[in-house]
Parts: sequence; structure tokens; C-alpha cells
Amino acid sequence: MKLYSIPTGNFKLDGGAMFGVVPKSLWNKINPADENNLCSWAMRCLLIEDEGRLILVDNGIGNKQDAKFFSHYFLHGNDTLDGSLAKHGFHRDDITDVFLTHLHFDHCGGSIIREGDKLVPAFKNATYWSNEEHWAWATQPNDREKASFLKENILPIQESGQLKFMELPNVDWDASRPLPQQPFANSFSVRFVEGHTAGMMLPQITYKDQTIVYMADLLPSAGHIPLPYVMAYDMFPLTTLHEKKSFLTEAVEKDYLLFFEHDAQHECCNLQQTEKGIRPKEFFPLSELG
Repeated sequence: MKLYSIPTGNFKLDGGAMFGVVPKSLWNKINPADENNLCSWAMRCLLIEDEGRLILVDNGIGNKQDAKFFSHYFLHGNDTLDGSLAKHGFHRDDITDVFLTHLHFDHCGGSIIREGDKLVPAFKNATYWSNEEHWAWATQPNDREKASFLKENILPIQESGQLKFMELPNVDWDASRPLPQQPFANSFSVRFVEGHTAGMMLPQITYKDQTIVYMADLLPSAGHIPLPYVMAYDMFPLTTLHEKKSFLTEAVEKDYLLFFEHDAQHECCNLQQTEKGIRPKEFFPLSELG
């Protein structure tokens, strides 16, 4: 197995929305905002090469939206999905599986491209993976979240015939304890969480005798590790709070490594228990693992 970090560019979001009830005087120390109260965030994907499969976890915001849409998010940086794949010797046609943690536009926008007047899969040889709970949530969105679910990112996946669903754990949801993990591939299992959006999936990967968890939007950045730092974007913030507490306790006990999708400064970290609670111990790039 080989793992590759795949940065797809940065964007900006309101700092207050990203940190919820936490005052700016606190979060601005770790994620400084610009004059418009906007902070920079990465859109960092993960590529997994293993036993003939090339699995891409999430794919960024894409490039098919109009100028008005992109004007809200101030895309910046030199990284692109195609460029980052090429850096490691791959092309989008090599991808066998596109694993979508959830269907918010900054995680799945690269799934579909425009070819003339048609919307078609960007990864023509890949199976796209979601789950039935989240798919229903995204295709029949509530009024608060519907701006994050863009039909042009989502519906063409199903229409292409390339969509498959992960099986959900057959147990009652309980945010205070970890749910059973579902196997996906060799050394790759899936954790399900419900606080940010229904049925979000977090890849958990065993790699070189270590466990790496792709945090998606449960912990979008290292700055979100303290328990109260919960995004205003989360549909069920108290559920997120319980899920974070349960996960972080497990992650410290078992020495997990965290891979951040949105942290513009840090790719990975491990954790330590401190007097103030669980906090990052060391930061490092994924490439340091070899």
C-alpha cells in the first residue's frame, strides 16, 4: 500500500462559521482571518494505491461552477487535482474508486465535469461510493443545508451508473461510543458519524503498522481539536461534540494519526493528553511516513 496527499487548492470561509460559538479572540490566534473575517482552508484529498486499486478520497470543489459561485469562495493557491495526481504519476482515468466522505460541494465538486452541454463523471473508470442515508439526505436537502448540496455535483453520478453504496452499521446510533466499522478495502475501514451531516464517512487506514484516520469535517483542522470548537455548519452540533470526545479519547489511547482535509498549514498530527484536554502533539506531512 502507498498513500499520497492530493491537494486541490485552497478556498476561504467565514471564520465565525468555521468555529461556531468560540469567540474570534480565541480562534483568530490559530487561524488568522483577513479583513473580511475570512480564513484560508485547504481542500486536501487522499490517494490510496493498493492491490490493483487506486482509491481517491474526496476530490475538492471542481471547476464547473460559474464565476459568481466561485466569487464567494476566493479560490487561491497553485494546487489542482490533476496537477497533484500527475505529481505522483497518475491520471484521473487511473482512479478505480472515488470514495466520497459526504456530498458537500467542497468535497465532491470534482466528481463531475462539463463536456459541452453534458455533465459527466470526471473519473470515467471509477466506482463512486456513498451510502443510502447520506444520499437521501443530500438529494432531498433541508433548507439550512441545501446550499451545500449542488444537484449538478450529485445527480449525474447516479445517472452514470457508476454509483454504489456502502453498507451502514446495523445498530442504533450512539455518539458517545464508536460505531462498528465497515470494511471497504484491504486495511481500509469506514467510520460513520452523524453530527456534521447525516451519514458522513471517515476512512480509517492501517499503514506501516500505524492507524491513519481521514478526518473530513469531523475535525476539519487541528484548530478544531478542542471540544467546544464545533462548526456552525454542523447540522447537529451536540452530536458532533459527543463524536469528537469519543473519537479523540480512542485516538489518544490507540495513538492514531489524523489526516486533515481542510487545515491549510498542517497535513497530519498525532495527539497527547494535556491539562487543557487532548491536543496535537506533533505535526508532520504524510510523506514522512514513507
